[in-house]
Amino acid sequence: MADATFDDGREAPLNLGAFGAEDLEIIASLAQDAVFPVTEISWRPAERRFALLLNRFRWEDKDAAEQRGRPYERVQSVLVVDQVLSVASQGVDRKERDLILSLLSLSFEPGSDGDGHIVLTLAGDGAIRLAVEAVEVTLRDVTRPYQAPSGQAPLHET
Repeated sequence: MADATFDDGREAPLNLGAFGAEDLEIIASLAQDAVFPVTEISWRPAERRFALLLNRFRWEDKDAAEQRGRPYERVQSVLVVDQVLSVASQGVDRKERDLILSLLSLSFEPGSDGDGHIVLTLAGDGAIRLAVEAVEVTLRDVTRPYQAPSGQAPLHET
């Protein structure tokens, strides 16, 4: 008998929201070690919205994959940060169109009265810092899972 698959409907795509630092920690743990091309960064100042199209390792499925002896999976997900006032980056050359970035962590540095900065720390000393009026972040899977090309789980997890 074959193992159940994503198509069998037991596992639904993620669609999570964060409206505070504690909520953001959950999204951060699920987005850790995601990779994305620099071309998939979108900043829309008029909408106060910053978004990334990520190839996310499915941390929530890691143990099940190991127990059932099936391949690890990734899935394309959209990470959206709303209420963004400004964006600054370090070590991210948007002109290098073939650049692939890896998200190491996502954190919130509180300011006063709910505002602050959301920091996306990238491998290779890169970072993206978003000044936000409030924490309003969503992570939504937009494709079906696919076998992780490396066949391996990332080396570290939160």
